[in-house]
Amino acid sequence: MKEITGGVCAAQGFTAAAVHCGVKAGSSPEKDDLALILSQKECTAAAVYTLNRVKAAPIYVTMDHLENGVAWGIVANSGNANACCPQSHENAQKMTEAAAAATGREPEDFVVASTGVIGQTINIAAIEAGMPKVAALLSPEGSDAAAKAIMTTDTVKKEIALSFTVGGKEVKLGAIAKGSGMIHPNMGTMLVFITTDCAITHEMLGDALHEVIAKTFNRVTVDGDTSTNDMCVVLANGMAGNTLVEWKDEDYETFRDALMYVCRHLARAIAGDGEGASKLVTCIMNGARSEESAERLSKAVVGSSLVKAAMFGSDANWGRVLCAMGYSKAPFRPEHVDVSFQSCAGEIMVCKQGDGLPFDEDKAKEILSQKEIIIAVDLHEGDESAECWGCDLTYDYVKINGDYRT
Repeated sequence: MKEITGGVCAAQGFTAAAVHCGVKAGSSPEKDDLALILSQKECTAAAVYTLNRVKAAPIYVTMDHLENGVAWGIVANSGNANACCPQSHENAQKMTEAAAAATGREPEDFVVASTGVIGQTINIAAIEAGMPKVAALLSPEGSDAAAKAIMTTDTVKKEIALSFTVGGKEVKLGAIAKGSGMIHPNMGTMLVFITTDCAITHEMLGDALHEVIAKTFNRVTVDGDTSTNDMCVVLANGMAGNTLVEWKDEDYETFRDALMYVCRHLARAIAGDGEGASKLVTCIMNGARSEESAERLSKAVVGSSLVKAAMFGSDANWGRVLCAMGYSKAPFRPEHVDVSFQSCAGEIMVCKQGDGLPFDEDKAKEILSQKEIIIAVDLHEGDESAECWGCDLTYDYVKINGDYRT
């Protein structure tokens, strides 16, 4: 397994493109806001959606279109969420109709996704006018443009691709994602588009995706808000020519592991690019009785506003870690807990068997001043563990979200 270039166009048969069409009034003409991804062949498809009871129209249209387990492409816009507004379902459907007309496919062949402001009617006329332009630009080099087009408050694009072997054939898998704010377990404001040339059944693709989501994107939290628009979609066109993956055998495990690698990379990238964030914060919970309890404890730590604020201030306030664990509702014995902080600047233990230790405050501050911080906890109760990701809470988070709509 090795990282390669190409993003969603790394796999055989996939092209992508993006253009600026003016979805959001007054937006910069230099910021593309309409992206299109298309396969040369029909793909098996699987998706996971937000668990928010309030779902944007593109979610429902995509659910309908993927009922048969196949798709040909993805159309997505930034600048407007097309959620909780007049004509939202009609306009989501119109996006797929425009994509179909521009590519010679059918509307049902497309996944549709939107991201941006909630509650404002989308400028569908701008998207319809831009669709022939973006379709004309489709190319195997288009992943970079598509990755940038779906960004909203993201500060960096999120893109990755892998090459690996399945059944003696080289298989490629690539992805782009967006996500910065409104991020919380059970999917956050994230759009994740994954493509592969692996030949795999719809059932196996769905099983692999659900296995991976549980240990990657559902372990990310930025601010405790679960969005209306999140989705993670994977398309597999089978052009690698490998023997069809239709059982949970060694080939399935190889594919799932590659998918896990890609999604973990993107999950960490989303956490590290949290709105206003200056640090990626990872909590590794070891020695738990079960993976479920380890995950719940770890999520509580990275989701705590007080922990996040302490990480922003490079303050080794480990008591906030134990406090967050205590209200997680997961079972553990506080008197057995060890806590240490780690980064590229070193490691320092601050708590042993539930009690504070004397430690060098200057060294702790140096460790917590780095871009990536690990909060390492050992429960000393079992052999299970879990890793969750978040970020610090900065002044800029409030600045960004205070006037996001206007």
